[in-house]
Amino acid sequence: MQISSEVFVSSAVKRYGEVPGMSRNERRMMDIEVQIADILCTMHISAVNFCYQKETEEWIMTDALHVEGLTKRFPDFTLENISFSVPTGSIMGLIGPNGSGKTTTIKLILNLLKKQSGSITVLGFDHIKEEQIFKERIGVVFDSHFFVDEWKMPDVEKAMGMFYENWDTEVYYRYLEKFRINREKRVKELSKGMQMKLMLACSFSHRAELLILDEPTSGLDPVSRDELLDILLEYTKDKRHSVLFSTHITPDLNKIADSITFINRGKLLYSGEKEKLTESYCIVSGSSRQLTPERKAAMPNIKIYPDSFEALVRREELSGLAGLQIRPALMDDIIVFVSKGDVLL
Repeated sequence: MQISSEVFVSSAVKRYGEVPGMSRNERRMMDIEVQIADILCTMHISAVNFCYQKETEEWIMTDALHVEGLTKRFPDFTLENISFSVPTGSIMGLIGPNGSGKTTTIKLILNLLKKQSGSITVLGFDHIKEEQIFKERIGVVFDSHFFVDEWKMPDVEKAMGMFYENWDTEVYYRYLEKFRINREKRVKELSKGMQMKLMLACSFSHRAELLILDEPTSGLDPVSRDELLDILLEYTKDKRHSVLFSTHITPDLNKIADSITFINRGKLLYSGEKEKLTESYCIVSGSSRQLTPERKAAMPNIKIYPDSFEALVRREELSGLAGLQIRPALMDDIIVFVSKGDVLL
């Protein structure tokens, strides 16, 4: 979408009044908007991705990441029509059973795989046309590090500093100290938890505005996992930084995620606030004698055991199930039922 500065000028005049009657402060505010408009026109960033805060005189993006209609086909798997947005200042969990398409989605966002269709903007930049720009401003953490095993921490600093214009050596060493990483150790001598922290230290040292993490807590001990989650919470506290992380560990979601995007078998099942999903479902259970044909027909998402049954049921469909045990559904429950069948959320 081509943006013209005239649109912004018209909007500013409408907001602050006709130009001849403007106060000095109103004129200054409008001048700021017009200057920003010129920058946006040059960079071809859609105006809908930004909002203005008068109190702080700053522009912020409303979406750090926007994915629309993303499709990628493989011989034995298709990621089909995936759409979601990560609001600026929030943490989104990308969830789904193993093989559901989470890592494929992340690789498509990073342009490591080529999509068949759809659009992706990262920090307002087109992920293909402006790939170099947005990659200067994000941090990426996979479940295994990308450093040379023999490198010591100064070697990591020298290598990373060559790739990022905004690299700050002082910040890098400050985070090494904060994360208690011995600068004389080699990468291969660090625990997996410390390697994750090292990748985060590198991201923070070039002032990444968005972190994209693929299963960052997988294989970590409980203490390291908890420390990593605390780091992400601290990172987004100022509401300027954002996180997208894929995981299958639901306690991680419960602790830090503001929203979730749920993918199964390459299809989008849900994207939104995590509480809205869990609050929409209940687990209904009972003995096999209580499972009448009518009840079985009313509960398509059901697991039947020799002497009992368990079903995932929407709250609005609980009528007629009196006498059965009913409890709120957990995220684990939903993931298990989704992985075993065709649950539509």
